[in-house]
Amino acid sequence: MEYKHIRVELSPAGVMTLTLDRPERLNALSAATLDEMRDAVEGAVGRGARCLLITGEGRGFSSGADLLTGGGLPEDAGEALEKHFNPLVLALFELPIPVVAAVNGPAAGAGCSIALCADFVIAGRSAYFLQAFVNIGLIPDAGATWLLPRLVGRARAIEMMMLGERIGAEQAAAWGLISRVVEDEHLALESVALATRLAQGPTVALGLIRKLARESQSVDLVQALAAERIGQREAGWTDDFKAAVAAFLEKRPPSFAGR
Repeated sequence: MEYKHIRVELSPAGVMTLTLDRPERLNALSAATLDEMRDAVEGAVGRGARCLLITGEGRGFSSGADLLTGGGLPEDAGEALEKHFNPLVLALFELPIPVVAAVNGPAAGAGCSIALCADFVIAGRSAYFLQAFVNIGLIPDAGATWLLPRLVGRARAIEMMMLGERIGAEQAAAWGLISRVVEDEHLALESVALATRLAQGPTVALGLIRKLARESQSVDLVQALAAERIGQREAGWTDDFKAAVAAFLEKRPPSFAGR
């Protein structure tokens, strides 16, 4: 697929950076943009990525769904979710590699939801998060109703979703909504450094960690223990585990190949 609304770059370290590239529209999410994102996400591992970094070009991460494209109000406001938003969210969650979001400026509506799909969300100090749906008479989507209560608890999730107010980066970090806040001018450097660290880690184990952490939210302890047993077997079969044990015994830092 030829990309017109995003940019994709793969670093030598294995970090695939997906940049939303519609700065003139504050990176609004059109159907075409979402389909390009999904294509890039689904092809990330095949391209050699060991970590995915998502960010936005210009002065914001994303203003959310593109309400100006499509020629008027839709008859079925949920159709775009079924065809474009939901497949992207599922693709992000099914990735077997870590995901980092670097949030510059506003992350609003579905843009907020997509940022919060990441394992690590780093925000510039001037960034903010906004569940804007209620302000136009809609409900949160792109996984927000599932994600937010798990990230910040029901009370704060309801506040975000029903009041539709901005949550600044500092407040988002204090709530546990995001991982960390950095100065705006350091955002790119800090996010790339974290993504590179993850890309140089034990890829199979990291993928299993993100999978088990997500699944643990809907299983009981017995099921979680059983899943850990299966996951540990898979991790124990990797070359990275064997190499790391050898490095430990030889008192040197491990070097992970991602397999």
